[in-house]
Amino acid sequence: MFLESYCNSAAGKINFTRQQASDFAKKVADDFNPLHDVDAKRFCVPGDLLFSLTLERSGLSQEMKFTFSGMVNDGIDLIFPENIESHAAIIDDKNKEYLTVDVSGKNTKNPATISALIKAYVEFSGQTFPHILVALMAENNVMINPTRPMVMYESMSIHLDTLDFNQVKLALATPTLSIDGKRGVADLTFNLMSDGEKIGHGKKHMLLSGLRTYEQSVIDSIVNEYNDKKAKFIA
Repeated sequence: MFLESYCNSAAGKINFTRQQASDFAKKVADDFNPLHDVDAKRFCVPGDLLFSLTLERSGLSQEMKFTFSGMVNDGIDLIFPENIESHAAIIDDKNKEYLTVDVSGKNTKNPATISALIKAYVEFSGQTFPHILVALMAENNVMINPTRPMVMYESMSIHLDTLDFNQVKLALATPTLSIDGKRGVADLTFNLMSDGEKIGHGKKHMLLSGLRTYEQSVIDSIVNEYNDKKAKFIA
């Protein structure tokens, strides 16, 4: 499908250049997290790209949970399962694990259904910052480190009542942020909507580190820098 532009596949393995991963984040997911910048010191391939490739190769199941266990850098050869019965892991050629997937229920490999879910799911990432996270941080009087902003997936899950759809949208439900010292856990819950009806739900579980007391002027500066970066990319 459309993901072939954002990865390299050979001999049953998949890897990514920094440019491919960064382009996916910005062009598909509308995600300008600095971790996905080509020149980032702590560069990592977007979790949404790993999620999308898993669905493209092994299909979409009614119940799916993705748990991240390692950051994928450029040039790492990954092995994705062709089929998932109940549990599988995405590993490199040295058997290091980066992502586990648990599935149940019916499965489909219908390209139109999978493409619709992927596009809706990753486009939702464009709302994460600043729209959702800034409001959560303000409510909890905390903010990320402006010099080293760290926001990463820990896990994400979806539940679908049906696999019979060719278009779908994600609608934000009730996001929450829990704080433990300088670390935070954001749960971004959402409903899956098709033709005006709810057909499922899901959650993105994200880790925030380096938290400190909320300062509106600093947050405004972070948001302005983020929006400027996005505007320059689009221009």
